[in-house]
Amino acid sequence: MTQLFEQLPDLLHAYGYWLIAAVVLLESMGIPLPGETILLGASAYAGATHELDIVLVIASTVAGAVIGDNIGYWVGDKVGYRLLFRYGDRFGLSERKIKLGQYLFLRHGGKVVFFGRFVAVLRALAALMAGVNRMPWGRFVVANLFGAVLWASAYGMAAFALGEAVHRVARPVGLAAVVFAAAALVASAMVLKKREQALEEEAVRALPGPLPRP
Repeated sequence: MTQLFEQLPDLLHAYGYWLIAAVVLLESMGIPLPGETILLGASAYAGATHELDIVLVIASTVAGAVIGDNIGYWVGDKVGYRLLFRYGDRFGLSERKIKLGQYLFLRHGGKVVFFGRFVAVLRALAALMAGVNRMPWGRFVVANLFGAVLWASAYGMAAFALGEAVHRVARPVGLAAVVFAAAALVASAMVLKKREQALEEEAVRALPGPLPRP
């Protein structure tokens, strides 16, 4: 992850909005790439350098998320469960994570699609699980679009503000604000990770035994 952050400015300078959209699109299809890292890094880069427009950063993120999720939904609808069962481990989607997706989707349906953007494993699984569980496409599109806009806007603007603070910092008070904001982002990520682990345990208890064969 550290290496990615070191290379990110050069990658963004070379590929810009296409890189953001591509990484988020592939993650949304079910490939575990660092879509959130790209969003945060690009937004902070936009705030610090003004070489990227934050509106276009958010727009490219939303576009990648929506297109990727719709591809993921189609794959899930057609061959999703069979692919997850056979090849999920190769892409970091263990049996526990598949059960987490099943459990949350069966309990909460559209809310998983809407809020799934804010939970790492669900960003890769929610669209696939929507297709696997035959969620009506119209409901999926609405929940997916609004979730993607909220996620990209909230995280993008927070990181953009942090980048601008870095750009303007010239006094100890400004530096303290930057350190506090960075610590808050890290703490939030840790809380979400712990909650994700707790939900995995709950899903395993609710869906005991091995996954049924497709």
